[in-house]
Amino acid sequence: MTSITSGSVGVKSREDNSGRLSTEQLRQMYELMALARGLDERMWLLNRAGQAAFVISVQGHEAAQAGAGFALQPGKDFLLPYYRDLALSLHFGLTARDVMLSLLGKKGDPTSGGRQMPAHYSSSKLKIITGSSPVATQLPHAVGIALAAKLRGEDTVAITSTGEGSTSQGDFHEALNFAAVKKLPVIFFIENNGWAISVPLAKQMGVAHVSERAKGYGMAGVTVDGTDPVAVHDTVREAADRARRGEGPTLIEAMVYRFTAHSSDDDDRSYRPLGEPQELRAHDPNVRFRARLIEQGVLSEDDAKKIEAQVKAQVDDATDFAEKAPYPDASELMLHVYGS
Repeated sequence: MTSITSGSVGVKSREDNSGRLSTEQLRQMYELMALARGLDERMWLLNRAGQAAFVISVQGHEAAQAGAGFALQPGKDFLLPYYRDLALSLHFGLTARDVMLSLLGKKGDPTSGGRQMPAHYSSSKLKIITGSSPVATQLPHAVGIALAAKLRGEDTVAITSTGEGSTSQGDFHEALNFAAVKKLPVIFFIENNGWAISVPLAKQMGVAHVSERAKGYGMAGVTVDGTDPVAVHDTVREAADRARRGEGPTLIEAMVYRFTAHSSDDDDRSYRPLGEPQELRAHDPNVRFRARLIEQGVLSEDDAKKIEAQVKAQVDDATDFAEKAPYPDASELMLHVYGS
């Protein structure tokens, strides 16, 4: 196993299981992955039916997010997600109903009261900090939260995530540099699916892995198999432990797949190799983790089917609840809107 050391780059895979997760945690991890997938699939159906204006998908990223989430302490740690972080946001406390209210722009949407476009997950009480549509802006915010925690003497960790394309933004480099200089308790979690919308990795950067960029800032860097939630858990847990000890930030690159187009407004047939999404689904992390847990005796086939039935019931309930919920009142349009 490649350890996380300052400036190092290595790849952790499913052989690197530390045994820190209990049987119940492994079951809960699969439940989280299944719920995120079920919600995402329903969102696409609602979009195609004309009920949801915009969808940006988590499909293929669920394992990485579940692994990262279970390595942290929701309620204590801060999450600064990006638009694909449905599973992470669910783990930190958002509900299926919350997600559907946001998707349909309903008044009860806890992230913005129906004011923000979907997938801008947030909740002040859950310590989920919203991002903006310009990518990578959440990274300096995470650094600020980590600085505040250090100044207060708290052992809080901030985790912020984004896609590999966002690492070309100046916000990424400024955030890493400041966090490394100040040795702040922040984890930069990069979900690398190989596509910055339509731009492949080779046209984005001159290195093979995002984690190699950690060397330039003197911080820990590691690449992990993002289709293996246990390997991701161990990697993020080690980074969180280091951060709580005052040893500074970590840049983690989770290698994942993007099964869908960039968003519901994108046609990936214009730039992806023909059949690539279908080929990638042969490596579906949800299917593989389900099979792995059954093989290890953590789940039985009946257990897995019950979880999937429960997920369908949750998704049906959330959809029905959100569809019946009222829209924001037009009289509230200008509330919380600031201008000169």
